[in-house]
Amino acid sequence: MFTAHVEPPWDLDAWRIAARAAWCAQVSPELIEWNGDAQGGLIAGQDVAALPAQRDGLRVSSDFLSVAAAVLCHRDPQRLALLYRLLWRMDSEGRHLMAHATDPDVRRAQILAKAVGRDTHKMKAFVRFREVPGEPDAFVAWFEPEHHIVDRVAPFFARRFAGMRWAILTPYRSVAWDGAALAFGPGGTRADAPADDARESLWRTYYANIFNPARLNPTMMRSEMPQKYWKHLPETQLLPELIQNAGVRVREMAERMPQAPRRKIPDAPLAPVLTAEDSLEAVRQAASACRRCELWQPATRTVFGEGPPDARVVLVGEQPGDEEDLSGRPFVGPAGRLLDRVLRELGLDRGSFYLTNAVKHFRFEQRGKRRLHRNPSSAQVQACRPWLQEELARLQPQHIVCLGATAAQAVFGAGFKLMEQRGRWQDLTDGAQAMATVHPAWVLRQPDPQAREDALQVLRTDLAQLAGRS
Repeated sequence: MFTAHVEPPWDLDAWRIAARAAWCAQVSPELIEWNGDAQGGLIAGQDVAALPAQRDGLRVSSDFLSVAAAVLCHRDPQRLALLYRLLWRMDSEGRHLMAHATDPDVRRAQILAKAVGRDTHKMKAFVRFREVPGEPDAFVAWFEPEHHIVDRVAPFFARRFAGMRWAILTPYRSVAWDGAALAFGPGGTRADAPADDARESLWRTYYANIFNPARLNPTMMRSEMPQKYWKHLPETQLLPELIQNAGVRVREMAERMPQAPRRKIPDAPLAPVLTAEDSLEAVRQAASACRRCELWQPATRTVFGEGPPDARVVLVGEQPGDEEDLSGRPFVGPAGRLLDRVLRELGLDRGSFYLTNAVKHFRFEQRGKRRLHRNPSSAQVQACRPWLQEELARLQPQHIVCLGATAAQAVFGAGFKLMEQRGRWQDLTDGAQAMATVHPAWVLRQPDPQAREDALQVLRTDLAQLAGRS
């Protein structure tokens, strides 16, 4: 008998290392004891990692790896052996074994993967954060997943709540987000998470007012929101009373006089008129009510600039992305993380810069559940240009760096040619110097690794000119 160790037992890379070692050593599935969770045997055999390789590795399909990543998160004690058995069979039956839906092993793997998928969906839907007393903008949630899905789901919460500090505790594992990176640790208990906070009272009031008794279907409700999750959800405390009074409320709705329809989103008041004496914070508040173009309607919020008000350098991007729109902070998405990396490599402190965008709302195209970035139109750039001018007038920076063509045209004018004029400082009428370079998102969009490296070098070379200017 042989032993294969997978630590942690839900990690795809760890399983692949052990499975590759066993497969290359030609160890058949029935000879391996998999040590993961409770799968370890009482008698330890020789570790497959120490066996000499007798053949090269096996190439597998992306479908298999996708299913394997989900199956490994399941609590089934036989999942590691199941996956290795499928891997072993692919040598003789072909790489596309996973396409045989009636095969017992394939069917079992698909069932486990779907169970993990359902648990993942429930965690995304039913996690509720509570504010940590005495710590501003810090939140903790308690959740009890059926399977080992914390590592799988954590990146979703990092994207969705990029602008706040949070932690999710489960009985077997915890994860925390500090605004920049995820950190995993041991599990906890329900007592480690805060009790109800003020926001939950507000949420219950809102839920009670939007509850529609005419569409009440308790059977469907329990199917979509199983009762085992109710203890985590503040709104479920209201359900018994809401269900009990549903019949009365439906009759009242039927007897009520009809009302004329109203706009789904009422017109907001016009942004206040600013004066030269108004502070940067006053500009921020005014911009939050901007209706100068239509981008405010689908966007989540206005994404204003952030950074020290006495910053000598201002970095101007093009527009917020998906993560910026959700968090309300500029440059926190993939492009922002690349920018942070380049600044660190150059020894530059992002905290000393003021970061903003030429356009303050996210323009996107909805594709299913995804929101795909769309470049703002020239009219939208012009509509938002006064907010950038108001920022710069109060910051009075010595140096301005425009990231991307949209930002460059907002500062230099519509005739600016980015790739022809990038990397050169130019004097502005207010005495500041400005330079344009490529946007980090443009670097990420390059089609192949070499093109991305070349584009990254362009960005790095231009930003290196900031050394000694901040």
